[in-house]
Amino acid sequence: MTDTPDDPANEPMTTSEPLRRAIGERYLTYALSTIMHRALPDARDGLKPVHRRILYAMRELRLTPTGGFRKSAKIAGDVMGNYHPHGDAAIYDAMARLAQDFNVRYPLVDGQGNFGNIDGDNPAASRYTEARLTPIAELLMEGLAENAVDFRPNYDGTLEEPIVMPAAFPHLLANGASGIAVGMATNIPPHNLDELIEGCLAMIRDPGVSDQALVALIPGPDFPTGGVIVEPPESILDSYRTGRGAFRLRAKWATEDLGRGTWQIVVTEIPYQVQKSKLIERLAELIQTKKVPALADVRDESADDVRIVLEPRARTVDPEMLMGMLFRNSDLELRFSMNMNVLIDGRTPKVCSLKEVLRAFLDHRRDVLIRRSQHRMAKIDHRLEVLGGLIVAYLNLDRVIDIIRYDEDPKRALMAETWGRKVKRATSEKDYVGPGAGPGTLTEVQAEAILNMRLRSLRRLEEMELVAERDALLAERADLDGLIGSEARQWDRIGADLREIQKTFGKWTVAGSRRTQFAEAGEVEEVPLEAMIEREPITVICSEMGWIRAMKGHQPLDAEVKFKDGDGPRFMFHAETTDRLLLVGSNGRFYTLTGAALPGGRGMGEPVRLMVDLPNEAAITDLMIWRPGEKLLVASSAGDGFVVASDEVLAQTRAGKAVLTMKEGVRTAVCRPVRGDHVAVVGENRKLLVFPLEELPEMARGKGVRLQKYKDGGLADAITFERAKGLSWKDPAGRTRSEPDLAEWTGPRAGAGKMAPRGFPRDNRFA
Repeated sequence: MTDTPDDPANEPMTTSEPLRRAIGERYLTYALSTIMHRALPDARDGLKPVHRRILYAMRELRLTPTGGFRKSAKIAGDVMGNYHPHGDAAIYDAMARLAQDFNVRYPLVDGQGNFGNIDGDNPAASRYTEARLTPIAELLMEGLAENAVDFRPNYDGTLEEPIVMPAAFPHLLANGASGIAVGMATNIPPHNLDELIEGCLAMIRDPGVSDQALVALIPGPDFPTGGVIVEPPESILDSYRTGRGAFRLRAKWATEDLGRGTWQIVVTEIPYQVQKSKLIERLAELIQTKKVPALADVRDESADDVRIVLEPRARTVDPEMLMGMLFRNSDLELRFSMNMNVLIDGRTPKVCSLKEVLRAFLDHRRDVLIRRSQHRMAKIDHRLEVLGGLIVAYLNLDRVIDIIRYDEDPKRALMAETWGRKVKRATSEKDYVGPGAGPGTLTEVQAEAILNMRLRSLRRLEEMELVAERDALLAERADLDGLIGSEARQWDRIGADLREIQKTFGKWTVAGSRRTQFAEAGEVEEVPLEAMIEREPITVICSEMGWIRAMKGHQPLDAEVKFKDGDGPRFMFHAETTDRLLLVGSNGRFYTLTGAALPGGRGMGEPVRLMVDLPNEAAITDLMIWRPGEKLLVASSAGDGFVVASDEVLAQTRAGKAVLTMKEGVRTAVCRPVRGDHVAVVGENRKLLVFPLEELPEMARGKGVRLQKYKDGGLADAITFERAKGLSWKDPAGRTRSEPDLAEWTGPRAGAGKMAPRGFPRDNRFA
C-alpha cells in the first residue's frame, strides 16, 4: 500500500513557540552546562570534569607513581574516547597544566618531556611527551574501589565515571582553580597544604571557629612561583570572610654587591602566572623609552631557577626607589583577584568564604568515610558467611567430600544437609560455640564457596586459622559499626587521616614548605620621578618638523645646530634631566615629556610623535618646561581662552590630556605662562586689546570665554604683563620697544580693540 498525500502520517512533525522563549530555554541550557560541567570546580574535590576524567583515565591505565610512563597522546585519546567528548588539544592542554610545577602548587601529573616553561613556551606535542600520576593525585582517588562516591554512565553509556573524587585533602584550595562560565567566573589562588590541614583540624575541634582564627592558621595564598604578598592583613581577612578580594603580589629581590661601591639587583622569584619572557620584554621597553631612567640594563641569567639581573644607571640610585618604580610600571607587582565561586554538592554555584569551602570538604570526607566503612562491613559480612561454611566443611570434611563425589546436585545437597557446627578453640580444651553454632544448614553463598574450594586448600583448612580470621573480622566489624554510629569517632578518624597526609606533605618537607612570603608594602610607591634621575643640565632642541633632542650641558642658544634638509629650528631652551616638558598640540591637548627620556644630541634626534600620540594633522603650538604651581594662559585661534593651573595639564599617558575644547577648523594659538595683572591680545587684523587678567576665568578644561571680537580672521597672539611696567615687544630690527601708556588700547574683554602702535611686529607676535 502506498502513502497518499492526505495521510496524516506524512505531515512534518513541527512545533511552534515564541522565539523569545525558545532562545531563552536553549541559552539557559547552555549556561547551566557551562557552569556545571566545564568552568566551575566542585567544592568537594576541587576538580573540573576534564581534570577529573583525566585522572580517572590515568588510574584505569594503571599509571601509578611507581609504574612506567605512557604517551600523552594515549592518555588524551582514552580520555576523549571514553569520558570527555571534546577536542584532544583541549584535553592535552589541561593535562599539561597539571604537570607544570610553576602553574600548579602540587602537580597531579608527573610529566616526562617538554611540558612548557615559565617563559610561556608551549608544551611539546602529545606524541613526544609521557606522563603518569603523582603520589598526591592518588590521594584524590583513594577509595574509588570501595564505593566511596557515586558513579554515573559516561557520555555513550558504555562505561562509568565518578561524579566526584574521594579527595583525601582540600584540593580546591591547595591547587586553586580558575574559569569563566556564563555570567560568572571563578579565580581561586593556591594555598599551602600544611596550613590547610591545620585549618581543617581546627574546624574539627571547634566547628564554630572564627574567621580570624582560621586566617591565623591560613595567612594567605602560597603560590608555586613564590613571591612576596604585601596585602594588609585586614584586607586578607576580609577577602577570606567574603570570598572576594585581591592580593598584591611582588617579585622577590635582593641587592648584590659587586665591590667598589657598585651593585645590582637580582630578582629570584616573579609573581604567579607572569611569563618571564614577557616580563623581560617589558623591562627592556622601560629602558628604551626611559620611563624608568634609573634602570640601565636588564639581563636574564636564569637556568633551572629564576635570576633576572637589573643594573642601575648610577651607583647613587636608591635600590628601594628603583624597585618602587619598577613595581608601578611592570608585572614585577600585580594584583591577584580572588573569587571563590564554586559548586556546592556539584550543583549549586556559590561564592563561598574560606570557612564554607573547608566545611564542604570536611562534610564530603565524612560521607566518604561512612560509605567506605559500610562497604568494608559488607565485605566482612560476606567473608564471615564464607568462613562459617568453611568451618562446617572442616568439621565435616568426609561427608562434604562424599556429597561432592557422589551426589548429582552437590550444591543442593550441601544446602539440604543438617550440619553440626561445634568448633573447638585452639587455646582451650573446652568447646567453643561461635555465632550461629548448633544444627543448621548452609546458605547458597557458603555452599558455593565450598564447591569452589581447590583440593590443595584442604591441607590448609585448619580450625585455628579459620577461627582466628573470623575473630579478627568480627572485631573489625564491631569497630566499624561503632565508627558509623559515632560522629565523634568519625571526626577523630578524619583528623588522623589528615595528620598522616601532613607527615608526607608537611611544612618541614621540600614540597610542603611555604614558598610565598609576607611583607609590608612600605612607601616605595610614592617615589618622585626626580629622585630616580641624575640631575644634569641639558639643552632641548625641537625643529620645525617636530624632531626633538637633548644636548648635554647648557649650550649657547644662538649656537649653530644641524637639522635635516628642509627643516629648521623651532624651540631651543635650557633645562635639566629632572624637568618635565609640556608639549602643546594645536588640537587642544597637552602632552608630557621628561628631560631624561629625550634622545641624545649627537644625531638629529627623533620625531616627537614617536614619544606621544600627537596626530599627524596636529602641529606643535608650544614646548616649555613644566613648573608646579604655575598658571598658564591658553587661547584658540577663534579668540576664546582661559587660565589653567599647570598641575591640571600634566598628562600621565602618551595620549595626552584634553584641555582646550574647540570646533572643527580651530586650533590652539597661545599657551603662555601668566606673568602680571593684565592681558594683551592682538588679532590677525593687527588690532590690539588690553584688559585686566581678573576678567579671565580659571578652568581645568573647556572652551573658555571670548578674549577679542573679530569681523575677519582670528587671534594672532596673547600675552600677560604688569600694567605698571607697560607692554614691550621687539621691532623688526630686533630692538626692544615699549608702550607705557596703554589707555588707548585698554577696554573690556571681548572688545574689538584698536590698531597696534607704530613699530609693532608685522607677524603680529609679542615675542
